[in-house]
Amino acid sequence: MSSKKTSRPGASASAGADSATSQPPRQIGEGSYEGTRDYQKSIKTYLDDADVASDARAAKPANEDEAIELKQAEQQGRSHSKAKGQ
Repeated sequence: MSSKKTSRPGASASAGADSATSQPPRQIGEGSYEGTRDYQKSIKTYLDDADVASDARAAKPANEDEAIELKQAEQQGRSHSKAKGQ
């Protein structure tokens, strides 16, 4: 059996040089516990500190044409969904 180390996806070139002292790369992003904690903390901070009602009013369509355009875009997006009945 060969002692050659194979590279894992996402591993840096220097990773694996000395397995006793090197650490595997951290997974950060969608699906990671750390990413989830960071997201939840950010949401809590926003809800605690921001004027959510004002932000909701600012996000409202400016006129009827924009409202129709947004509704059409939503319907188009939903048409690509695999979920039934939505």
